[in-house]
Amino acid sequence: MSASVAKPAAGKAAGKGPAGAAAEASHIRVVLYSTDVEAIERACSEIKRRAQDNNLAVKGPVRIPTKTMRLTTRKSPCGEGTNTWDRFEMRTFKRVIDLNAPSELLKVLIVPVKGVDFDFWFTDRR
Repeated sequence: MSASVAKPAAGKAAGKGPAGAAAEASHIRVVLYSTDVEAIERACSEIKRRAQDNNLAVKGPVRIPTKTMRLTTRKSPCGEGTNTWDRFEMRTFKRVIDLNAPSELLKVLIVPVKGVDFDFWFTDRR
């Protein structure tokens, strides 16, 4: 279930997929963060589409519970007057996508989307 890569495998053989294709493949976990749910969904669908176009194994996107940061402040700058408050909140959305791909293909798969941050974890499959 690994991707086929044009370069021949150098080094160890993983034993999965076409000959020489899985030797360089590693498990990549992509974590996406954003305060805009439409932007993060657009980025996830683009990553998944590009991975499927390259015949890679994809799991996700897995939706992680939303974190809500709340901030309550007084409206009055001087502290005098009626006790009135402003309540602000910022929601952070998070998605996780797991890929089995060579690390060289990561540049092809990940497309920068305005307002979306990425984290990557690499693990060798043995």
